[in-house]
Amino acid sequence: MSTPTDDLALLVLEDGTVHRGRAYGARGRTLGEAVFTTGMTGYQETLTDPSYAGQIIVQTSPHIGNTGVNDADRESRAIFAAGYVVRDAARRPSNWRAERSLDEELEAFGVVGIREVDTRAITRRLRTEGSMRAGVFSGEHAARPEAELLAEVRAQPSMAGARLAESVTTEQPYVIEPAEHGWEGEPIAEIAALDLGIKAATPRHLASRGIRVHVLPAATDLAGIRAVDPDGVFLSNGPGDPATADAQVELLREVLDAGLPFFGICFGNQIFGRALGFDTYKLKFGHRGPNQPVLDKATGRVAITSQNHGFAVDAPLGEPIEAGLQVGDLVGRVLRAQRVEDAAALADAGLHTGRAHQRAAGLHDAAQRGDGAHPLQAAAQLGGQTRRYPVQGDHQQLAELVLVPQDAAQRAAQLTQ
Repeated sequence: MSTPTDDLALLVLEDGTVHRGRAYGARGRTLGEAVFTTGMTGYQETLTDPSYAGQIIVQTSPHIGNTGVNDADRESRAIFAAGYVVRDAARRPSNWRAERSLDEELEAFGVVGIREVDTRAITRRLRTEGSMRAGVFSGEHAARPEAELLAEVRAQPSMAGARLAESVTTEQPYVIEPAEHGWEGEPIAEIAALDLGIKAATPRHLASRGIRVHVLPAATDLAGIRAVDPDGVFLSNGPGDPATADAQVELLREVLDAGLPFFGICFGNQIFGRALGFDTYKLKFGHRGPNQPVLDKATGRVAITSQNHGFAVDAPLGEPIEAGLQVGDLVGRVLRAQRVEDAAALADAGLHTGRAHQRAAGLHDAAQRGDGAHPLQAAAQLGGQTRRYPVQGDHQQLAELVLVPQDAAQRAAQLTQ
């Protein structure tokens, strides 16, 4: 396994800040949005998360690469991140599962990185000023005038307005079988999962709970979803600006019109909000890392959650409100985070419900079982019976979107008071 060299590298931020360090991974130039992630572990899962496409990841944890990399812990087929910034890179990995060094992995995927920079100072800058355009330059590019590099950084497009899901989605549909992940017996349900940048952990955890997952390309239409005859539809996490996902927003409206149960996380949740007539907006620096604390106002408990998102739905929180868009004969109602019992009560009353969470699946050891007090789940009315689909973990509940028949709107309001 190779060790990092001492080649010069520069990190240039759009505000003119320049950090000089050593090259890490591939040599060359890369441009992207500089963002920081707060994870103390799980750098391989972070790097292979497709939601980081087009972004230069700054690791706040100082020691990176200690355990090397392996094929088992990948969240996707490649590293989609635009660049990588670390403080202290391990000279050589030391772990029984390591198959190669992180430096070798970055080089193999053409990821231009930089090490031996003050990531604490960089993080403070991004927290104060917000995520910003940036570039990492090494090799022959490190010798170019800094003014020229800065001009190149500032000339790149912003993440706002970026359409990236189609660049990371699967090219062909595939199926994740429950039997391959420890489930005994027949599947209890089948889900059509639209891959907008899905991580491997999501369908794996669903499958381990008895759900057969049909993972479909981002450009799939309603006919493609109906072809797999799913019990529900799931929209995954993914990169880019949800305001560019017009095709997926229209598809989701068709899904809701058809009465198919739906749930989504991260990008999928943002698309849900837009499908119901809400806007989305870019966060100042986003929420990224497997150690994000979230207060459950219903119980007062604080959960440590795994998140990765830079956009959010512009919907008021607190009291129930009516969405600005009617979908077929359904009315969208956005509710304050509710207990699972509330979702069950709605479903038992004959109402279609879908729980949408503004979070991202993360490290394998951060994923909790979905059978605790607050499982992330969607309850759906199917064939006159209520079925529950447990999904990964006990995570942040920012909003629960409930679709109710118009003539039952008043009854739903009474149930959720």
